[in-house]
Parts: sequence; structure tokens; C-alpha cells
Amino acid sequence: MPSLSQENQGYLEEHLSRETARAQLLPFFRAEKDYNPSVHQDTENKEDSQVVPGVKPVGPEQTEMRMRQMCGGSETQGSVPSQQGGRGSNACCFCWCCCCSCSCLTVRNQEDQRPQRASHELRTDIPACEESPTPTLEEVCAWAQSFDNLMVTPAGRNAFREFLRTEFSEENMLFWMACEELKREANKSTIEEKARIIYEDYISILSPKEVSLDSRVREVINRNMVDPSQHIFDDAQLQIYTLMHRDSYPRFMNSTVYKDLLKSLTEKTVEA
Repeated sequence: MPSLSQENQGYLEEHLSRETARAQLLPFFRAEKDYNPSVHQDTENKEDSQVVPGVKPVGPEQTEMRMRQMCGGSETQGSVPSQQGGRGSNACCFCWCCCCSCSCLTVRNQEDQRPQRASHELRTDIPACEESPTPTLEEVCAWAQSFDNLMVTPAGRNAFREFLRTEFSEENMLFWMACEELKREANKSTIEEKARIIYEDYISILSPKEVSLDSRVREVINRNMVDPSQHIFDDAQLQIYTLMHRDSYPRFMNSTVYKDLLKSLTEKTVEA
């Protein structure tokens, strides 16, 4: 077991205060005690008699307890301002440490988790798809004639949304559908709530489902969010509609999603 030489002990006692030197040397004395108890006992008793003449030597347990009391007194004085804040026994005098019982860290963690839970809850009500009957061959052929014919039917929107999911741009259809639902609302509180959800899900730059809008439209929306109406997103909805029409719709017409659907309906019609 490692121990300090007399030269090192003399150096520490010379450059440090007596009590500080005792605090520094105590761990080595304990380790040395496990290795050679008689030597440790003699050394500590000899040191005690030299440090405090005329005082009865005390054992290592009493010495350690006295040093703990002295250290604990200084820490208590430093922690008084923290305890006056009304945090009680849960307060930690070193709030910068990783103390899991510190009340300030507990409150901060709760505040950090609250908006995350709210955002997660707001996104769980997205429907997987719209309820719609199976499209007919005539309807599927009409989708190729115009983008409006595709978007006017639930079956067309479901097929187009399935294609957008393969291109990782499903949020465009979800945003358009949310705006259509908002337009049908009449209650003011419901409009404000749904407008806030749409903004957080599709307009906010912090959202993973943010849609692509120009700065002018974003500024208008930000100003109108103070008192939103059911038409607050009309300009943004038109931009996304135009984007899907010009960018995604031509690829959809050449995709396997559309071709397989058209082929299956044609075969059923021939068999019938």
C-alpha cells in the first residue's frame, strides 16, 4: 500500500496549514492503517501530541469526526443563501453539480419535458388515410386529365398521398387537408386551437414537417396568428397546392402507384 515519506510529509506541513495538511494526509494514514495498524497508531498519536501540546491524544475515529465537523461547518455557511430560497431539504448548495435531488434541476427538467409532451400529443391525431370507396376506372382515368380531378375525390387524395409518402413529402398533403378542415370550423376557440396546431406542425421552422413557403407568406401568417381566422392559411395553402401540381403530380402519373391501380381496375373491368 503506498505511503508518504517523511520528506513529503514535511513539505506539506511546511507549505500548508496544519489543519489542511491533516486533511490531505488523512487518506494515506487510513490506507497505511489497513496495511500496518501499529505504525499508523504510533504516528498519529505522536503527531497529535506535537500539534496540540497538553491535550489528551485522541483516536483516529475522533480525529476524523472533528475534521468532518469543521468541513461541514464551512459548507453550511456557503449553503445558507441557497437554503433561504424556501427549497428546504431538497436544495443542493452546489447547483452546478449532477445532484439528482436538487429541486432547481427537477423543476427545469419538468419545464423542458412539458412542451415536448404537448407537441407529441398534438401529432397523434393524424389520420392514416381518408375513408373512401374503391375508385372506379373512370375516376382513375379522370385523374390523368387534371390535378383538380385528382384532389377533388378522397380516393384520389389517398392515392396521391401514398405516392408523396414514398418521396418523403407527405406533409404537403397533410397541410392542405388540415387547412380544408380549418375552413369548415365556425367556433372561434376551435379555430384558434386548430390554427395553433397547424402552425406548430407545418409552419414553424422547428417542426420536422415544415412545408416550403416564401418569406412574404410567413410574415403574413405570423402577424395574423395574434387573432387567427379560418382563412389564415389560404395563401400558404395555395402555394403548397401549386407546388404539388407542378412538381409532384407529373411524377405521380408516371409512378407505379398510379399505373398498378389503373392496371388492376382495367383487369377487373375486362373480367366483368
